[in-house]
Amino acid sequence: MANRKVIPFRKNPPSFDPIRRFVPAVAVLSVIVLSGCSSEEEGENESAPPEEENETNENEEAAEEESEPSNEPTTDYGVSAGHPDAVATGMEVLDNGGNAADAAVAAAYAVSVVEPFASGIGGGGSVLIQEQGEDPQAYDYREVVPEGGIPSSDIGVPGFTAGMNEFHTDYGTAEWEELLDPAVELADSSEVSGLLAEQLESGEDRLPVSELSHFYPDGEPLEAGSTVEQDELADTLRDIRDNGSDTLYEGEAGQSLASQIEGIDTASLEAFEVSQNDPSVGTYAGYDIIGAAPPLPGISVIQMLQMLEERGSMEAGRESTDFIHDTAMSWRLASQFIETDYGDPNFVDVPVDELTDPARNVELAAEISDDSVISEEEASSYTGDPNTTHITVVDEDGTFVSMTNTLTNFWGSGEYADGYFLNNQMDRFDIGEGSVNEPEPGRRSVTWSSPMIVANDDGPVLGIGSPGGERIPIMLTQVIADWAENDASLEEAVEVPRFHLDGDELVMEEQPETEQREELLAIGYEDIREQPTPLYFGSIQALALDQETGELSGARDPRREADWQSSAPE
Repeated sequence: MANRKVIPFRKNPPSFDPIRRFVPAVAVLSVIVLSGCSSEEEGENESAPPEEENETNENEEAAEEESEPSNEPTTDYGVSAGHPDAVATGMEVLDNGGNAADAAVAAAYAVSVVEPFASGIGGGGSVLIQEQGEDPQAYDYREVVPEGGIPSSDIGVPGFTAGMNEFHTDYGTAEWEELLDPAVELADSSEVSGLLAEQLESGEDRLPVSELSHFYPDGEPLEAGSTVEQDELADTLRDIRDNGSDTLYEGEAGQSLASQIEGIDTASLEAFEVSQNDPSVGTYAGYDIIGAAPPLPGISVIQMLQMLEERGSMEAGRESTDFIHDTAMSWRLASQFIETDYGDPNFVDVPVDELTDPARNVELAAEISDDSVISEEEASSYTGDPNTTHITVVDEDGTFVSMTNTLTNFWGSGEYADGYFLNNQMDRFDIGEGSVNEPEPGRRSVTWSSPMIVANDDGPVLGIGSPGGERIPIMLTQVIADWAENDASLEEAVEVPRFHLDGDELVMEEQPETEQREELLAIGYEDIREQPTPLYFGSIQALALDQETGELSGARDPRREADWQSSAPE
């Protein structure tokens, strides 16, 4: 701990902090004065008693100690993730001196083991990182179109392992092997959670059960609380731990994958590159709202927040008819740009600055009427059961990592190789109009994953994300608005019931009272429906930092099995 770099939090730049400048000066002056007095006394009486000399030395040492800066952490550190084992893994890394990037990588591999239906080696993801006082950086390591085009399975070239490796190389400080060890141990033996048991049962029809005896002993899915041993996955993880990502893209693991999965070849694996583009940034309520680069929908969250701010939608409260209607209509307006403007920025120009311009979104907000529903233009229909997993980490230097990983749908394509499941991300090329989201080798599709960071002038103060498919942008908008404008705690903002716009119908986590229901129907909504599944509204993983006190706060979203921990004493 004593040798770790610490960045103190200040509201003012160092040169304008008179107290911090004054205290060391006083301490140094004290040393000079004490030293001078000691010399004069020795000159007058060279036979001064040893006790007085010792007392003088002790004063000098005390003054010097006061002048030295403390190496104690200036902020709490913590992890929020979709599974308690991932949280524990990330916290262990931070406790042992690793930073936010290290902890996020370790937690990502860990959660891929205990939630194999949501993310992992066969998938991809995206991550934002921002250090205090620095600009945010974005990585996109989602799957790309194979060299031979999209196979019938919709499997893309997986990027998770390449992304974790490059992100760690750029920002990590801990040894790579140490970050993979917890995942290996979990693969050797872990407990089946309630959510995993549910997904094993519901996914049985689309999984190769005969190849999955560790999940389906005697053909029956494991029950919650039982032990699962994923031997093939453990071997693959050991290979990645010992040989890095090269084994999957240029080595034996990649050759094995290509030999088993139609559409994935060694040339496509060797050509895979992690993409780094400028994150999407817009202003709202005095904050910078930072989203992943296109074609991810961080832009949409920014647009919705700016429209809500213009309309004063939060003034009536998060559960008010005004807020529900304005948020639903802001999503309708923002989502049209996903159809027409979003694409891989390495292949098409995306007008990010124009889309996140507050003045333009003020004009959009003017299209929202208090007493009518904006008609829906023809939009893409989305099939399947989309799912992701999110991780937020803050280290003792106040660095934030916001990371979302996915196989796209639950269990991805359902295809399995060497202990892990393969994605179906290429299905997302069905989103959009024209050529902005057209597949070609090496290209990434539009999708719904949306890691976010919220920052003030000094640096990041909130990291947030969630699973939930196309509902992710509207869910994040609701929680961020409540936290930023309504001064709700994270716990309060996460617990409030959520809603989504589906066609001209509202899907609401809790059905409204009769009066509000009638108000919404009178505006023009065709119906107000209940959520079709308990997992429909995702699971927010978020951490918020008070920069003045260094206190970290979070929330356990009760909708799934998420958890969070911090270094603060309980």
